[in-house]
Amino acid sequence: MKEEKQASTDHFAAETWDVIIVGAGAAGLMCSATAGYRGKRVLVIDHAPKAAAKIRISGGGKCNFTNVNAAPENYVCSNPHFVKSALSRYPSREFIDLVDRHGLEYEERELGKLFCSNRASDLIQILRTECDWAQVEFALKTEIEKVISQEGEGFRLRTSQGDMRCRKLVIASGALSFAKLKASDFGYRIARQFGLNVIATRPGLVPLNFSGKWLQRFSDLAGLSLDVRVSCRERSFQEAMLFTHQGLSGPAILQISNYWRHGDSIEIDLLPNLDVLSELKAIRQQNSNFHHWLNTFWPKRFTQMWLNLYPAPARLSNAGDEALETLAEQLQRWSLYPSEDGGYDKAEVTLGGVDTNEISSKTFESKRCANLYFIGEVLDVTGQLGGYNFQWAWASAVACGNAL
Repeated sequence: MKEEKQASTDHFAAETWDVIIVGAGAAGLMCSATAGYRGKRVLVIDHAPKAAAKIRISGGGKCNFTNVNAAPENYVCSNPHFVKSALSRYPSREFIDLVDRHGLEYEERELGKLFCSNRASDLIQILRTECDWAQVEFALKTEIEKVISQEGEGFRLRTSQGDMRCRKLVIASGALSFAKLKASDFGYRIARQFGLNVIATRPGLVPLNFSGKWLQRFSDLAGLSLDVRVSCRERSFQEAMLFTHQGLSGPAILQISNYWRHGDSIEIDLLPNLDVLSELKAIRQQNSNFHHWLNTFWPKRFTQMWLNLYPAPARLSNAGDEALETLAEQLQRWSLYPSEDGGYDKAEVTLGGVDTNEISSKTFESKRCANLYFIGEVLDVTGQLGGYNFQWAWASAVACGNAL
């Protein structure tokens, strides 16, 4: 794959750029190309040696780059109206049109998720090509030591490659998830430096861990997966749940983790596609084997664990209606208390971030500091699992790029 084009250090420091974008991830690349096509002279700065590291490893190396169903209700934000403008102006079909023009091979999976058919680097190549066509330049392996406002005349960035100046500065530096990619709080520090509020952050789309007896039980089941519906704080998701050596993971758990807070319970419907009480009454009438019936839906190891927790006879012929109602309740409203989340090392995203009440929803410019912009995950906007976070990166980047 072609290496990123990088000019000399002297070239970076010798002039004032129209725009400097901090962060060569999804949002940064999309914003830089958009601004470059509008005739802006754009420099992208990143501490990493290559652009788009998170794209490269996401989705098992195939990158779930958008979702055909992306809508405002798929996002967690303290101001839920904030996302509407950008998402409506750059919906998922716009990004799909872009990758179609480049001939990207992709596949649609369950619930509207779109993945690269071959590898995520195919998508990175598209973004890099767009940047090349827009004459964007890159300063990679470059650390930013200080950002200095030049009182209405833009900004001066003190970097490991010398001072760099710009009229407008875009922060697309991401958040705290994917620590192995050297994620940092840089964007939050810049926001606070210029007087913006930052909503407290926490890991999102993250496994939930357990302690004590539940940790041992789930560890014994590690690797097993069930189709369930998980609920918390009036939100529910029906997808796969995976048992791990630390507790629970899988899409259903990652989704609900965006809403779970320490001390909350999660409620699990273990047979979400059934009217369980009616099924139990039928088993009683037919004198069928209840244990065998469970094994038609669950791995035997889980059935055994469940029956150890909630003993029930193999035959329900002597069970009254009240006993069947209790059994149905256990099966469809299994209440558990996670001890903690898996932390930023295991998180796919970061909840919280730069307060969107401080940012224009149309241009992404700070309301407190002219010519300073924030886009992508650094903001207090978090998508659900399934390509929604990448769609936010594209949408916020395009809105900002068109305003620069």
